[in-house]
Amino acid sequence: MGQTLTGLLTSVRAIAGRPGTPTRARPGDGPDPALLAALRHCGDHLAALAASGPLTDARRTRLVASIGALTTACSTPGADAFDALLRTGQQALDSGGDAGARLALALADEATALRARSKGAWRLRGNALDALGRSEEAITAYERHLALQQNTAASRDVERRIATLRAAGDRIDEALALVGNGEEDGNGGGGGADGTGAVRLSRRLPAAEARVAFTELVRLRTTERGPADPAVRRLAALYAEYRRLSDRDLMADPLLGGAEPIGVPGLRRFLAGRTVCLVADTPHTAEQERRPGSSLAALIEGYDLVVRCDAVRHAAPTARTDLHAVTLRDTTPWKGPRWDRRATARLVFGDPLPHWRLALRNRLVPGAQERIGDATLRRPLHDPGLLGEAADAEGPASTAYTVLRLLDFLGTPARVDLIGFEGPAALPPREREWIGARTGTTDDTAVRITLT
Repeated sequence: MGQTLTGLLTSVRAIAGRPGTPTRARPGDGPDPALLAALRHCGDHLAALAASGPLTDARRTRLVASIGALTTACSTPGADAFDALLRTGQQALDSGGDAGARLALALADEATALRARSKGAWRLRGNALDALGRSEEAITAYERHLALQQNTAASRDVERRIATLRAAGDRIDEALALVGNGEEDGNGGGGGADGTGAVRLSRRLPAAEARVAFTELVRLRTTERGPADPAVRRLAALYAEYRRLSDRDLMADPLLGGAEPIGVPGLRRFLAGRTVCLVADTPHTAEQERRPGSSLAALIEGYDLVVRCDAVRHAAPTARTDLHAVTLRDTTPWKGPRWDRRATARLVFGDPLPHWRLALRNRLVPGAQERIGDATLRRPLHDPGLLGEAADAEGPASTAYTVLRLLDFLGTPARVDLIGFEGPAALPPREREWIGARTGTTDDTAVRITLT
């Protein structure tokens, strides 16, 4: 990957020049100056990646590939590189971290310079500013996007994000008003977290700085006046609301986190004609997935759908997950960790219905899934409309077994394989017996089991 990265950086520099290169007039059919500026930003980012060592993060690898596509588009006469520019900006944002967000913002700035009426460019700019914690600027960019967006349904998530950012800012404004109205120590009003005014709270501060300032303000007021003081109690409540809004969006549907609910027909269509692999979460499998050039990683990548189950502790957070399934256990399943692993679809198995609903309300993370199984899919083994089996006295089935039985019942996947379900990851005997009766083939290493 090192040579590829270095070669790409050389190509980018050859087209766009090095940092500090003056913007040159557009020669004939050559790239627009804004595209050249975007490529220079990409070159700077590539140089930083090259200096940081080998690429092991799949998200950064995808970003490098996207920069390569943008470079090709910019060097091809007559090619329209604008879509490649937006894709690269999105990949930069998806790569995570402030460096990725700064690159995304730089590319969004060049995109809006190229096409001031591009709703995609303004949304990218809003997302990048949002990721950097620059909430008020993000709202302005989001509003430009909405002014250009004609599809009301496609605008709802942006509208929710604007509402969330504004609500968080309103909590800060109310806190400042509360502090100013109660000021008796002569510091003058409002926002200073200490007597010197060195730390100040404002809705225009970057989000990370605002959190620190708000925290310090609450701490000092509590120390000065005590937790029983009515103003301190209100200030603490505002702080709690602010942190909640900072950690999650306002949801259009408080139960489903903005995801599209799917039932049995929708899941059947989602699986139809696709090859599916169910990957065991073991240290060995996870290590093989992360290893560059691993045959197991290539095998998993070749499937149409990758399924993972429950709390994925060993696989990397960026490991591909198309379908995530989890079973609710214990008497208070709504108190577990939130499901923040990104997946195209998520299935949550559990009973009784009130517990299942409360768990979804508390544990779904907005934006972490596009689809969520509805209540008709919450108990496929025992639902009379599906498998309709009696509850087993040995206890609830494993999530992997429940998924396999559901896929077998639906009957629409082209192929279903299990990967890594050996040794510590082996399923209970009664579940292995069912799998054994339906095993079509087992590869030489016993890593992959193909069901018929």
